[in-house]
Amino acid sequence: MSEIVKAGWNKYLLQLQLHPLRTKAITAGFLIGTSDIIAQKISGVKNLQFRRVLLLMLYGLLYSGPFGHFFHKLMDMIFRGKKGNRTVANKVLLEQLTSSPWNNMLFMMYYGLVVEGRPWGLVKNKVRKDYPSVQLTAWKFWPIVGWINYQYMPLQLRVLFHSIVASCWAIFLNLRARTVAIKKA
Repeated sequence: MSEIVKAGWNKYLLQLQLHPLRTKAITAGFLIGTSDIIAQKISGVKNLQFRRVLLLMLYGLLYSGPFGHFFHKLMDMIFRGKKGNRTVANKVLLEQLTSSPWNNMLFMMYYGLVVEGRPWGLVKNKVRKDYPSVQLTAWKFWPIVGWINYQYMPLQLRVLFHSIVASCWAIFLNLRARTVAIKKA
């Protein structure tokens, strides 16, 4: 079994080297889709919502994978040749002040408008109401992930690492939302 996993990993790394953007986009789409399937199953959905899974996979494929690819390349260009804890801290700070707020807001709008199919007015009000707490919660968790990513992950694996953690985070948020809903009922 371990030989199969090792061979698969080596093929993945080769694709990452030959086609980095495509590989990261497909990986992000696959992981967000997988995490949504797991989240739906854990939350007790009887019939899997395939449309939702596909729309989230599309988000990962067309946005989060490519965004992560170019964002991490940009970060390495900005901090070219600089190493050490201070550089890692500056990368994390820059990421948390730029891409984190943007990505959280964009995802909330995408989810409301596209995945749920809600009208703009409702989505705008929900984002206005929920965005501050979402972003504050993100700032409690994601800087740690960013630190690990910039300190220990090579550039070509940063999107993969981020996507894996984001998938686990999505499952956690779904469980948390379910727990809150049960307590209110």
